[in-house]
Amino acid sequence: MKNRKKSLVSVMALSAALLISGCNGGETKTNSATGGAKGEKGELEDKIVVYSPHGKDILSKFEKQFEDEYGVDVEWLDMGSQEILDRVRSEKSNPQADVWWGAPSTNFNQAKDDGLLAAYKPTYSDSLDEGFHDPEWYWTGTSQTPEVIMYNSKELSKDEVPKDWDELLDPKWKDEIIIRYPLASGTMRTIFSAMIYRTYKDTNDPKEGYDWLKKLDQNTKEYSANPEMMYNKVAKGEGSLSVWAMPDVVMLKENKNYPFEFVIPESGTPVLTEGIAIVEGAKHPKAAEAFYEFVNSPEAANTLAEEFYRIPTRNDVKDLPEWITETEIKAMDIDWNAFEEKGDEWMKYWDENIKSGDKEIKE
Repeated sequence: MKNRKKSLVSVMALSAALLISGCNGGETKTNSATGGAKGEKGELEDKIVVYSPHGKDILSKFEKQFEDEYGVDVEWLDMGSQEILDRVRSEKSNPQADVWWGAPSTNFNQAKDDGLLAAYKPTYSDSLDEGFHDPEWYWTGTSQTPEVIMYNSKELSKDEVPKDWDELLDPKWKDEIIIRYPLASGTMRTIFSAMIYRTYKDTNDPKEGYDWLKKLDQNTKEYSANPEMMYNKVAKGEGSLSVWAMPDVVMLKENKNYPFEFVIPESGTPVLTEGIAIVEGAKHPKAAEAFYEFVNSPEAANTLAEEFYRIPTRNDVKDLPEWITETEIKAMDIDWNAFEEKGDEWMKYWDENIKSGDKEIKE
């Protein structure tokens, strides 16, 4: 099958060729259609459009597998989960995506409240514990993602690295921290919101959390527009520290030989439930359901665990890697409803009042 990378175009061109317009750090992939196909659910449409923050390695692998299995052309757009939510909102009157694969549950709950998702109860619903799916099945959890302190192991020894969140505020780390721009990233919005929530839960006031983020900003060298830029800068030693999702750190170390290690904060860390959903008004609903099932099969869960270091939510996945079964993670006690209700307000305040004006968002 011949692949081709299409140029980024404006939203106006979508209706003509369904070429998906790009955004900060996003990459669009399409390839030639392979015609209709029949799967377990009957006749499927000849293509499917997937929005996802999972990156081209995961997306390319499952694209090929799904196309080989069903003969359905997969088109995907890789961008931050918050960017996906904003995009799906803007396309509500004319949806372009069929499946949204990957984002914190808080993003999916916001999308549900906005009428952007279609309810779908998958065949494996019995294998998902309470908390790993929407009560009305507007989304289901695909993996669990602990957030960690990431560091360049060539620049810092294990003994030198901060062991907890508050240690990141030590002045010795000034200009050593590089962070993914949080407004576009569900991961970073969760980490920043968690830092606010630590005191907000008792005071109902975000001030102490804002003060914490201001001190972190003083130590931050720059905010990267996309994850790849952040990875590359930390790997090159332009900064020695970041905060990010544990599975990505492990994958970059094991699969790409990045000099990365991580520390699970001693006081606890937010553990996200990453999910998947079908977009309301999807143009290829049957193919969307087939893809939804395909990327969440036990076989897919094992692939994601073994090759991409994702911790599955399904309770029937066997023979998981030791790094999953043996890693101890202390999860923060979080009211995720508070994140949904206050997250946008907190991030807007950070952007307008905390982020230093001289720290550009590096493209």
